[in-house]
Amino acid sequence: MSEIYMAGPSITELEERIVLDAVRNGWYGKQAYHYVETFEAEFAKYHDRRHALMTPNCTTALHLLLAGLGIGEGDEVIVPDCTWVGSTACVTYQRATTVFADIDPIHWCLTPASIAKAITPRTKAVIVVDLFGNMPDWDGIKKLCDERGILMIEDAAEALGSIYRGTRAGKFGVGSTFSFHRTKTITTGEGGMLLLDNEELFQRCKFLRDHGRQPGTYFNTEITFKYMPFNVQAALGYAQFQRIDELVGKKRWIWKGFRERLADIPDILLNPEPEGVTNGVWATALVFGPSHGMTRDIALVEIPKLGLPARPFFYPLSSLPAYPGREPEGRKNNPIAYHTSEHGINLPCALNLTEHDLDAVSKGLHTLLGR
Repeated sequence: MSEIYMAGPSITELEERIVLDAVRNGWYGKQAYHYVETFEAEFAKYHDRRHALMTPNCTTALHLLLAGLGIGEGDEVIVPDCTWVGSTACVTYQRATTVFADIDPIHWCLTPASIAKAITPRTKAVIVVDLFGNMPDWDGIKKLCDERGILMIEDAAEALGSIYRGTRAGKFGVGSTFSFHRTKTITTGEGGMLLLDNEELFQRCKFLRDHGRQPGTYFNTEITFKYMPFNVQAALGYAQFQRIDELVGKKRWIWKGFRERLADIPDILLNPEPEGVTNGVWATALVFGPSHGMTRDIALVEIPKLGLPARPFFYPLSSLPAYPGREPEGRKNNPIAYHTSEHGINLPCALNLTEHDLDAVSKGLHTLLGR
């Protein structure tokens, strides 16, 4: 049996040809940022946004946005307790306070109720994560944020291709961010994108992205960041973006394949797709119900014994040493996040998966659960 990988991209001759063009020709004059600017423009248009800024990764895109919004010391930012730390590190970078909120038991994202519970007079923003491609109740969250005067930010790193009631992931909130990490649906190796509509905020973030210099000059008026992308990186992303329907389609094919093959196992939960939602399913996650007596930690030991890869559901951030002293509060306030994480794993989502691979992984899960 060929090796089954957890995650990885699909690269074709199209990517090779466009990247080679950037390597050969993309260094001088207007060509130096041609693929960066073209990728930004097309990506923004696809998501019905006015502006896009490419960055070295999604974490820097989020940091750029928080800095552009002026969020800093004394401010609180609400985040989901279950997500990758890249969604929340930007809060610490800005010396603001990270406030962890609970997640929904079905779609694993923040809810209006969990956000409302976490609001204080110091709350300035909420970062809503479209976890694994799942979509939250965006209508309810927007209504709450509008009523309470809270900035709504969308981390769509894992949701390329997801749609909520006719609106693409990446269109929600004052700004949205995407990831082009090696494991994502579209890759640049590492890379990110910030999408915005507000012209003033766009200009501020663009200024902050390149050492605080006046456009077209070497005159710096602030000490800011160096979060600039490069042309070869963008060429790969631009080429991948030409295949977006194919790549999102493959992710959905993987998810549907697992749903079909695991349909006979009761009391498990996979990524949902409720009415009005199209799930881009960056990664298929599986949460074991109580009847199986199965936990994340047991599965991570037993699945590799079957010759298959396994990856944990995201750990509650409040449980990590990176956020010392936050676990007691997290366990008390966010029980769903803790329970889901302790019983959840990710299934392989590599874009080179075959029918045979899906069969093998599904057979392994049947064996694991004694089915």
